[in-house]
Amino acid sequence: MVDFGNTLKTLRINEKMTQASLAQKLGLTKSVISAYETGLRMPSYDVLIHISRIFHVSTDFLLGLEHKQEIDLSGLTKEEIHALLNLIKAMKHH
Repeated sequence: MVDFGNTLKTLRINEKMTQASLAQKLGLTKSVISAYETGLRMPSYDVLIHISRIFHVSTDFLLGLEHKQEIDLSGLTKEEIHALLNLIKAMKHH
């Protein structure tokens, strides 16, 4: 389950979050987050679900079972969403 730790660390860094700030959101200690990221511990189901909600990804994605990542488009206009979809299409064809 090293994949989980690497995935968690990548998501956390991408959101410019420290281990301490993530721990605070989850009601855990920084050392527990460190243990998750190094693969020494796995979160409970409740914590896993909470992590998935914080980062807007599925639990399958966190566990390495799904490689598709979702993007939260709420708050964007239809034009902005259309522009993003066109950008994604262009990137996939590179």
